[in-house]
Amino acid sequence: MAQSLAQLYVHLVFSTKQRIPLIRAEIRPCLHAYLAGACDAIQSPAIIVGGVSDHVHLLFRLSKNIAMSEAVKQIKIESSKRMKDELHVQGFSWQAGYGAFSVGASQVEAVTDYIRDQEEHHRVRSFQEEFRELLKRYHLTFDEAYVWD
Repeated sequence: MAQSLAQLYVHLVFSTKQRIPLIRAEIRPCLHAYLAGACDAIQSPAIIVGGVSDHVHLLFRLSKNIAMSEAVKQIKIESSKRMKDELHVQGFSWQAGYGAFSVGASQVEAVTDYIRDQEEHHRVRSFQEEFRELLKRYHLTFDEAYVWD
């Protein structure tokens, strides 16, 4: 086969450094739109971006031309600049790590709904509780001492 084809859906999750709630409700739509644009810039179109004051969730199609770690790096760098320079959020930075989870095509709608309902989820549980649950759901082993920065 001469053509290379890929359909790789990724659910990406990362928080602000030390989970400080710097993503205020009034700037969230702008940040989410910018995160979607950062995905588009690396040929990895966003399906949905959501989150709350201390973290974000992105569902996107990862380009076959970029490694996951490089995609995350570019998304974080560009959005962090935006938060500092254009949205004037002093001292803003993302955590060093992230969670990236593969999503099957049949799961895209459910993950989209999950991301859309972030405000509701976080009325009853913290980011840490949610992230631990995602790690367990995707069968990722982790050391609690190194998950949070």
